[in-house]
This record gives sequence, C-alpha cells and structure tokens, in this order.
Amino acid sequence: MAKVENKTSLMDRLAWNIIIPVVILALISLYCIYVAALGDPNHIGSPVRAVLMQGVWYLISAVIVIVVMQFDAEQLFKIAPIFFGIGIFLLIAVLFLYNRSVAADTGAKSWFKLGPVTFQPSELMKPAFILMLARVVKDHNDKYGHTIKTDWLLLGKIIAWLAPVAVLLKLQNDFGTMLVFIAIVGGVVLVSGISWKIIIPLYGIVIVGAVAVILLVVTPGGQAFLGHFFQAYQFERIKSWLDPSGDTSSGAYQLWQSMKAIGSGQIFGNGFGKASVYVPVRGSDMVFSVIGENFGFVGCVALILVYLYLIIQMVKISFDTRNIFYSYISTGVIMMILFHVFENIGMNIDLLPLTGIPLPFVSQGGSALLGNMIGIGLILSMKFHNRDYMFSTAGDF
Repeated sequence: MAKVENKTSLMDRLAWNIIIPVVILALISLYCIYVAALGDPNHIGSPVRAVLMQGVWYLISAVIVIVVMQFDAEQLFKIAPIFFGIGIFLLIAVLFLYNRSVAADTGAKSWFKLGPVTFQPSELMKPAFILMLARVVKDHNDKYGHTIKTDWLLLGKIIAWLAPVAVLLKLQNDFGTMLVFIAIVGGVVLVSGISWKIIIPLYGIVIVGAVAVILLVVTPGGQAFLGHFFQAYQFERIKSWLDPSGDTSSGAYQLWQSMKAIGSGQIFGNGFGKASVYVPVRGSDMVFSVIGENFGFVGCVALILVYLYLIIQMVKISFDTRNIFYSYISTGVIMMILFHVFENIGMNIDLLPLTGIPLPFVSQGGSALLGNMIGIGLILSMKFHNRDYMFSTAGDF
C-alpha cells in the first residue's frame, strides 16, 4: 500500500498542465517534419528517417528534463555560474570550430559539426543565461533593496552580464539569436523591481532605436552606416519583409513561398500530408507553413492556442511557488518561448522580418529543442520542489 502512495505522491508533484501541451507539440512536430521532408525535393534521406531523428532528440531531451527538474531553487542558484561559464566557453569555441558549409550558406558562424550532427551552442546558452540573470537579480535585491541609485546599479549589472554574450553572438553573425537574449532581459527587467521611472524611458529608447534602424535600411546612406553592424543578407531580409512581392525569385523567395503555402490552406486546409507548395527550410524555420497549408486558418489558431495554454500554465506555476528566484527564472523561460513563437509565426506570415528563429518544440533540430526543454525542466522543478518554506516570508532558501 505504501508503494502506491509514494507513486501517487510523485505523480502529483509533476506539472501535467505543462507536460501535456509539450507532448501535443511534439506530436505536431513529428507530423510537420514528415510532411516537410515529403514535399522537399532537396531533402536527403527518407521522411521517416527525419521523423526518427527528431524522435531521438525528443527522447534525449526528455531525459535531460528529468535531470534538470531534480535541482531545487537553492541548487540552481549555486550552479548558475558554472552553466553560464560552460555556455561562454562553447560560444568562444564555435568561433574557431564552426561549420564552414553552414557559414558559407547563411553567413553565421554559430554551428558545430560533429559527424552528421550539427549543433548550435547558443541554444544551450539561453537557459544558462536565464539562470545567471535570475541569480544576479536576486542577489542584488537581497543586498541593496530598491532605490533609484541601486536600480541603476542593477541595470548596469544586467547589461554587464549580457555584454559578453552579445559580443560573441555578433562575432558569429547571429543577430536573430541576439534578439532572443534581449527579449529575456526585457522580461526579467520588468519583474526585477527596477523603478518604472527608469524602465519607461529605457523601453522608449529601445522602440525608437528599432524604428530608426528600419527607416535607415530603406535608404542608401542608412545602409552604408548600418553596414558596420549588419550583414548584406540581413538587409535583404528586412527589404523582403517590407516588400515581399518585390523580388520573389531571390531575397523574398522563401517568405513568398511560405505565404503561398499558408494562403493555399484558406480556412480548413488542404488535408493531411499535403505539400504542394515548395518552401525552403520548411522543416525548421518555416514549419508553420505546413500547418497553414494542411489545416488552414483553423489549424493555425489551434496551434497558437496550445502555445497560449502552455504560457498561461507556466505563469500559474510561477505564482504558485511564490519563490522570487524561481519567478525570475520562469519569466526568462516564458519570454524565451514567447519570443520564439511570436517571431517564428510572424516571419512566416510577413508580420516580422525573417530570422533563423525556430518554432519551439515543433521545428526540426536538436539544439533548439534541447534549449527549450531545459527551460521546461526548470519550470517543472518549481512544482516538483514546491515545499512549505516557499510560502513563508523568511526567505527563498
């Protein structure tokens, strides 16, 4: 009888409201990868092999989730610098050991190649950075509290920890991934307790800067100035975003094909397994076009609702723990996943410029899946270690 009680207790500690939507997204992923490979004349290997490879990555990720959720808040606080250091080391190493063929095709020096497997270390850096950022904010607030002066000091610390990551990603020509880190910082800053007298002007400057960059891109003089910071292919992506029908045979071809595929699905889609419109890199970056073509507007909305449910449940678990360190972690994870979803779907329908941002838990690829699943493991840890002291005001640990 005792064994049954222990099993029930363990099952109750698992956040099924997080696990179930992730499993649903995994099944959607395997289907989309199969269809994308089936309709790609340039795909190497059979569609079944592509599905099996992604299934293996899911199994590996599931094991990692189980390991990550064993760590409680205090342990995560202690090991955060170790994971951050490993992440920085990998970001440096990839500058020397990057995949030459990927760099030639995309301009990004951000991928390792180990035999037939390619791996992007910045994906693992995302959860490592979230842990470190949460530690920095909690440690600062515990020591200094909140005044305008200490809030500026905290903001300086956050920027200081972001700076090495930003420099290394710039050297890798991976601007899309850099945007994810900025989104993570933006979310954590909002919940860090920094005064709104600082946050509002700061966010206003960021918005004005983003608009200024877009305006500069469309002028020759602006492009010459921005050429010191951006690559030629990045200019092409912004141009195709602003005018997707301008050059559908070159810079805007991928975006145009994606919109054709999604548009062809109309309300209810063309049915299972349809891939009549060729979309480059459809299994990874443009995987949303599979949903649009096969299941139409209804299928796209259903997928978005699954993500919405997942985000809401992560927010609820964050509130239930009432542990400030966990709340910083969950905010970072939520912002990471939310930005990925918003950017990927947005770029598939020309709402946002094209970037190499995958759709969480759905796009083909192991490194992105590992990074997102580690984030899920951190969220699951919150309920798995939900002890009574987390509801007291005596302290988080």
